[in-house]
Amino acid sequence: MYLQVIDEIKRGIENGRYEERQKLPSEFQLSKYMGVSRATLREALRILEEDNVVTRRHGVGTFVNPKPIFSSGIEELNSVTYMIEQSGKTAGTQYLTTEFLDPTDDDQVKFSPKQINKLAKIERIRTADNDPVVFCIDKIPEGLIPLEAVHKRDSLFKVMEDYSDRRINYAVTYIEPIGYHDRIHDLLKCDPGQPLLLLKQVHYTEEDEPVLYSANYFRPDVFSFHVLRKRV
Repeated sequence: MYLQVIDEIKRGIENGRYEERQKLPSEFQLSKYMGVSRATLREALRILEEDNVVTRRHGVGTFVNPKPIFSSGIEELNSVTYMIEQSGKTAGTQYLTTEFLDPTDDDQVKFSPKQINKLAKIERIRTADNDPVVFCIDKIPEGLIPLEAVHKRDSLFKVMEDYSDRRINYAVTYIEPIGYHDRIHDLLKCDPGQPLLLLKQVHYTEEDEPVLYSANYFRPDVFSFHVLRKRV
């Protein structure tokens, strides 16, 4: 029965009965309308929340999530600029801070076996049609690329290729869900109850040289990632 409830709610979203960001009727109203028990309805809503179709807020209600404008396999390594442009929107950048830092022990491990003396740390907001969608923290070894070039281009991948003759070939990625973060949620204009998706990545050239570390905080109402898993 709960699978039928899931299908019914999805159809309601597709045909416009339940609009994006709209609060669904109460559990009592929905269970009565669909002719199912509250337990069956709650199981359906639990699965819909796991699938990022709805968000349940304790004591408030259940809300329809906006459909992501970009969906991609996480195994595909693309720049944020490319992802935004592939969605049919114009990519932009708002630069927040640029500074040189002494690398921490953790930074040295990330860029091993290279020995790093200084790191350029760049904080940016990436926009899609001027709407903030990704908060980026990038760390690059000093001298690898001219920082003035970074401020003239949106894609660090392209800057790396044009100025250092290094092409990013692959990345080792760690994925973390992030709850409320006052600064980042404010910068991305997110609802406080909306989680973020954090991708931590060390980028390598074809010669296995680590050249870029990035921590990108994606709005889940804009970006959706999936993984193709094969049985071995």
